Amino acid sequence: MDCERVAELLMSSTYAIAFTGAGISTASGIPDFRGPNGLWRKYSPELASIEYFERDPKGFWDFYSLRMRGLFEAEPNKAHYALAELEKLGLIKVVITQNIDGLHQKAGSKNVIELHGTMRRCYCTNCGKSYDSKEVLKIIDQGISPPKCSCGGIIRPDVVLFGEPVKGIYEALNIAYDADLVLSIGSSLTVYPANLIPQVVKEHGGKLIIINMEETPLDEIADIVIRDRVEEVLPCIVENVKKLIG
Repeated sequence: MDCERVAELLMSSTYAIAFTGAGISTASGIPDFRGPNGLWRKYSPELASIEYFERDPKGFWDFYSLRMRGLFEAEPNKAHYALAELEKLGLIKVVITQNIDGLHQKAGSKNVIELHGTMRRCYCTNCGKSYDSKEVLKIIDQGISPPKCSCGGIIRPDVVLFGEPVKGIYEALNIAYDADLVLSIGSSLTVYPANLIPQVVKEHGGKLIIINMEETPLDEIADIVIRDRVEEVLPCIVENVKKLIG
């Protein structure tokens, strides 16, 4: 699986980062978006758009509350823990994720940039008051949908919906400019502008390592491509790193 070679490159890097997509969380029971069993094969992406939220907030919450409940049931898998271990070892400096499930932090990763926000927090569209998502689900369970703030405003999840700008993209791009290696893990690398992160690292002379079950548009410029389960590959990399450390 080239784990040994990846471990060697990580050990020789000075500023390595990780870029993760939905594929790192599928082993935790969270479906990806565009794979064979992807979320958008079952639902229309329109349900996760800002336009739909504004037009039909109740319909939006009927869909999103189901997603939230599934995410709260999920636990980190071996890939999340392995990535957190690489950070503890000082080899991964930052995790930049497209995911909203919070599983990186739950596994122990400290330096995480969430490009698409987080499902674990909500806020009022009127006054901006912040809410824990579990608190919002309780409001919905009481038959109040869409959930309302004490000020009367409609509450929404603190995530990037289709039609909205990505959060933290400029911070993430600045980090990518400085990085000399990026592990792209479980991402289709098709979502703009998030997919610029690994491209920028490569264009500025860094190494690009892609770990993903399916082909990606950047495979041809990658230094290493591993087409295998991320929850098997990342622990293998950690094991090889520890061998090199001795």
